[in-house]
Amino acid sequence: MTTVSASPARRAPTTFRQRISPRVAKTARWLHIYLSMVSFAIILFFAVTGLTLNHPDWFSSAVKNRLARGTLDKSLLAAPSQRALADALASREHLHGMVDDFRVDDSEITLSFKAPGYSADATIDRQRGTYSVIEVRDGFVAVINDLHKGQDAGRAWSLLIDASAILLTCVSLTGLVILWFIYRRRSSGLMICAAGFALCLLIYKIFVP
Repeated sequence: MTTVSASPARRAPTTFRQRISPRVAKTARWLHIYLSMVSFAIILFFAVTGLTLNHPDWFSSAVKNRLARGTLDKSLLAAPSQRALADALASREHLHGMVDDFRVDDSEITLSFKAPGYSADATIDRQRGTYSVIEVRDGFVAVINDLHKGQDAGRAWSLLIDASAILLTCVSLTGLVILWFIYRRRSSGLMICAAGFALCLLIYKIFVP
């Protein structure tokens, strides 16, 4: 008759560290997975635009220039309002973007519209009521490059960049937390991470003027 010995009962965690470690690892894994999925489009966008910014000669961007002339109601020029003039010019010439510069003197008014990959500079003759607009559209690559830098993109896009930076920081930190709990890979993983930081620092010290 064969006797089957009972397997030893699994010991319950006794210390605070033993109790909390599985929860931390599970939470970090959950956050890492779902934050990575949310930030996938962001990572892809900044990766591609990092390449287009670093190698502008690889990516051509068609530039379109336009010169427009016209006349404004002189009632707008007696006591110039930035918003009223910007709205009038934008409506007549189909301009867009934020007003980046607005200057008034006795003879003329100048204002500039700025947006990613776009600019329009208007000059208004206060005596005659005539205006000229030079509009420049730099193409798709210039647009995404300016979005990468947050240039002329407005407050909402600036907040999106801040949120993206926080999100990607969380993805990186949760990845390190997960690595910490993979005991067989922890030492080698941390060494590779440190080597990556050291390599970046070394390139900066040696090769960056």
